[in-house]
Amino acid sequence: MREGPADFPLARRRRRARRRVALPWRALLALLAAGVVVAAVVLLARVADRPDPAVAFAEGQAAVRAGNYSAARNHFLATVAAAPADARAQVALATTYLVLGDGVAAGGALDRAVAAGVPRDRLHASRAAALLLQDDADAALAEARRAPADPAARRVAARALAAQGDRPAALATLAALVRARPADPGAWTDLGRIRLDVGDVGGASEAAVRASTLAPRDLPALTLRGEIVRRRYGLIAAMPWFDAALARDAYYVPALLERAATLGDIGRYVDSLSAARRVLAARPGDARALYLMAVIAARAGDATLAAALLDRTGGAMDGVPGALLLAGAVDFSTGRHEQAVVRWRALLDRQPMNLVARRLLGAALLRSGDATGALAVLRPVALRADADTYTLTLVARAFEARGERGWTAAFIDRAATAPAGAATPFGQDEDAAVLATAMARAPDDPRVAVAAIRGALDRGQAAAALAMADRIVRAAPGAPAAQQLWGDVARATGRAGPALAAYARAADLRFDSPAMLRLVEARAPADRVGAADTLALYLAQNPVATDARRALANVQTAARDDGAIATLEGLRGDLGNRDARLLAQLAHAYVAAGDPAAALPYARAAYRLQPMSAAATDAYGHALFDRGDTPGALQLLRKAAALAPRAAMIRWHLGQALADAGRTAEARAAIMTALADPGFTEREAAGRLLMAIRPA
Repeated sequence: MREGPADFPLARRRRRARRRVALPWRALLALLAAGVVVAAVVLLARVADRPDPAVAFAEGQAAVRAGNYSAARNHFLATVAAAPADARAQVALATTYLVLGDGVAAGGALDRAVAAGVPRDRLHASRAAALLLQDDADAALAEARRAPADPAARRVAARALAAQGDRPAALATLAALVRARPADPGAWTDLGRIRLDVGDVGGASEAAVRASTLAPRDLPALTLRGEIVRRRYGLIAAMPWFDAALARDAYYVPALLERAATLGDIGRYVDSLSAARRVLAARPGDARALYLMAVIAARAGDATLAAALLDRTGGAMDGVPGALLLAGAVDFSTGRHEQAVVRWRALLDRQPMNLVARRLLGAALLRSGDATGALAVLRPVALRADADTYTLTLVARAFEARGERGWTAAFIDRAATAPAGAATPFGQDEDAAVLATAMARAPDDPRVAVAAIRGALDRGQAAAALAMADRIVRAAPGAPAAQQLWGDVARATGRAGPALAAYARAADLRFDSPAMLRLVEARAPADRVGAADTLALYLAQNPVATDARRALANVQTAARDDGAIATLEGLRGDLGNRDARLLAQLAHAYVAAGDPAAALPYARAAYRLQPMSAAATDAYGHALFDRGDTPGALQLLRKAAALAPRAAMIRWHLGQALADAGRTAEARAAIMTALADPGFTEREAAGRLLMAIRPA
């Protein structure tokens, strides 16, 4: 039987729903009119959103005058979007891209300007600057030399010469330019930048001051001032200069990068990370921002994230020493020892006197199975009289891996005792003839001169070393390294006063850790207050510096200042509980504060870490003595004195324990030995004890 509509009511309803509904003609006209109105509104809105090219260009010029180049770029982009054939706007856009460091975008804007009718001869300087930003120094120099009379082109030529490695020619070009045009802030900024690159901090500072005075809103000049202030006076002192640049342009990448790096060094990691992210917002994929983020990740203990961030740089930071050090550390921590060797060897090739790099490379070579290579790398450090425990332990392990038990035992013994001598200049393997020949071939190369001077000192030729140092200082009076080297030579030859003056001049030019430590050490014997002031000034600018905090703890402990405990506990929080020297210092600080019960756990932990360390053994014995355990203390203090026979403080601690045990003669001998050391600081207490135990 045939089915009909009555059998499927739902189907019937669907068929009804599909029937067309006829609309009246008036409704159709209304709909058409509404569509026309909507289209008109949309069109009018688009026209209203499109900026007036003249207004946008004027706003861009105003932003340039205010120093806000990021905003100026946006206004000029709006101008050329509305008027692509506006040649003037394309040139202005290219100029802002050059200031912001985007050479590719600047080159594109210059091409469009030429297409719009700008003569190529007017753009040689800008084209050269764009090529230089694209790392093509040769093409940049050739382009700049097509306009020899253009001051802007001469500036680019100087920067290109510096990029090629011919910094003397670059400096000569810029010096001539500022003599001819003393009111050119850009020339002064370029001169200051290259002077800073060659280490002439004094000359760079003078040029940067001139530049920022002539152009107070100039972002490159403000950023350069901040970099120089950071070197001369410290991290915190530099921050206002970077902030001043960013107050004008919140996304100016060079200032953002310097601010991020400075915040990281201060210890403000969250703020540093925020600044680095702003860099990536302004310039996606920026290698230095990724590197700074990798540093923060590594400090937080996340080696995997640090490695991923370094990989994203695409090798752009491979020539930077800090990046090589970090990348090697990440490789080493993740078990890629061969890769760590490659990176640290590259670092050592660039900085052959970097002791940290030598230790790390030696450890990586040893871990990768190359004991002979490790010994070759560590030899210059291990042969020093003041070689550190870690290096000596590495050398002992390398000899052990080679099966040379005699040398293994010798270096284990050295690692267990205090250094046999004071710090000395970095030794030279080359003989006098080799160094003299190198000096004659490259008299202006500071690296060769330093090697020759230190070689002369090693051979006892003090007069020759001082003469060479004099020549370097006369050639570069504004270079802190030259002043520091002269101070090293003067100190090594027994001229303490002139050495102190040289160190002060070096610190005035660059107040970094080496300058601070030299100045503190030179001042301490005759002026402990001055040494403490120097240290306090450095810490005010570098609050998380490990070496400065150690030195402060030493000063506080010697002065019996309870603040030493807080300083050392802060260091322990950063460095952990595997530093025997730090734990020994903490034990002494708690004893000095009258709390031997708190001192004992630290002293015991230090001794367990390094049972053959004189410092750890002395700390343990001193803590036991202060707790009243004289017999236990005597065993440890005798051992410490045997490990470090010339250590005055150990002799003093032993003398106290001997006196308490009634061993008067031995006590007097130990105390007299301590008093014979001119650096011994407990003279008053020792004198009182001597009087108390004098023979009847």
